[in-house]
Amino acid sequence: MAARALLATLLGAFIGWERERHGNDAGVRTYAAVALGACVFGLVSSHAGPASADPTRIAANVVTGVGFLGAGVILRDRGRTVGLTTAATLWSTAGVGLALAFGMYVLGTLSAVIIAGLLAVHHVPRWRGRRGERASGRTADHRN
Repeated sequence: MAARALLATLLGAFIGWERERHGNDAGVRTYAAVALGACVFGLVSSHAGPASADPTRIAANVVTGVGFLGAGVILRDRGRTVGLTTAATLWSTAGVGLALAFGMYVLGTLSAVIIAGLLAVHHVPRWRGRRGERASGRTADHRN
């Protein structure tokens, strides 16, 4: 169990490092804590209580709880919505922790790599150019 928690912390820190190196507020500590917390709650849920208890109950509440955490980082700023990527990746990072808690090492590790890759692709020059073209084509009323 300790190895699972440690791996969750390291993978969460890896995702957070990608955010932190580009100046985002939520970084290594935040992402590591989310992955660790999700993993620990998953481990506790699968090992606590009577044998008839459903181990997925606590895990399901982790999904909801981290969703509320993510909702707290989404803001409206001068007509723009900011924080969606942070919220989504915090929520996904909790999934990494839960996967590891339930012994799904390949899924958890692969998910962490994919999340970090999604964050990194934003900094690829051609990617930013395409985003800029799409953004300039929007109308003033973009409520999607």
